[in-house]
Amino acid sequence: MRRSVILVCGFLCSAPTFGAPTADRIRAAGSLRCGVVATPEDWNKTDLHGPLASLDIQICKAVAVAVAGLKASVNIAPFASELDAEEGLSKATVDLVVGVTPDATSMWHWNIGFGPPVFYDGQGFLVRGDADAVSIADLAGRKVCVVEGTDNEKVLLARTVARGIAIVPLPFQEEGEMDDGLAVRHCDAISAYVSRLAQIKSAYPKQLARDWILPELLTLSPVAPAYRRDDPTWAMIVDFTIHALVQAEVSGVTQANVAAQRGSDDPVVQRLLGVDWATSRALGLPAKDWAAQVIAAVGNYGEIYDRTVGINSPLQLPRGLNALWVNGGLMRPLPLQ
Repeated sequence: MRRSVILVCGFLCSAPTFGAPTADRIRAAGSLRCGVVATPEDWNKTDLHGPLASLDIQICKAVAVAVAGLKASVNIAPFASELDAEEGLSKATVDLVVGVTPDATSMWHWNIGFGPPVFYDGQGFLVRGDADAVSIADLAGRKVCVVEGTDNEKVLLARTVARGIAIVPLPFQEEGEMDDGLAVRHCDAISAYVSRLAQIKSAYPKQLARDWILPELLTLSPVAPAYRRDDPTWAMIVDFTIHALVQAEVSGVTQANVAAQRGSDDPVVQRLLGVDWATSRALGLPAKDWAAQVIAAVGNYGEIYDRTVGINSPLQLPRGLNALWVNGGLMRPLPLQ
């Protein structure tokens, strides 16, 4: 009997409580302090991603609404690099950072954790439309341009040598010069992160109109949110906000139909939109329909992707690895229950 009481007490004492410290502060202020990595004009050789801030800001907004409701505001803090953003997070300048690549060194040095990826980037190739190249192997004997002194250069050389593909590497000191090199057809291809390649293509709409990004990647470099590790409930809120956005796309719940979908008989949709208190209680959120409010504010993951980096944006990036897992991509949610 005593053992049973101890077990029951242990379970009840460990049950989540409403309002972790970080969420309490945000709810009281009605605003989330969120950091994003802004693409610097003088592109550096450390942060290799292209302009993803528009997507990152939408994730910030989604998390703010999850915590503080539809009236929540977001105070965006732009950082010049991922290192600066992680340092700002560690020093509590912001509550959340979106747009950094997870790695063990950052986790250890800044005492931060990372959430699920919101974008899968990676090193690929932008190829001249008249180069008749449909795979990396077809670049043998071609002039492939890359920024010197970056991991991109090292990876390009190592991977092509390992695969026996004899490219002609042409290193550039500055990205702008490399971009011009492709525009004037001095390069047959450029190797950089896909988000950066899309930016290059959009900057030269006439010269590079027929050029395209190969589907093959040399590396995978996900972009994710980061938070301090002193508040595990806050980390859960961030994580499951992203899972909710992805699940909404899986279930066909959109910004336009979220109200009508509240009457769905699908148990997954019911749990997503707050028919019961299970998820909100586990996350310490006072509103059981928190995910429905998030979707009403920003849409599902696919809608966010399309308008920020996808077909309805200047980058026009195809979904690729950022498609749902049922469509051959890597985006998959954890159950909201």
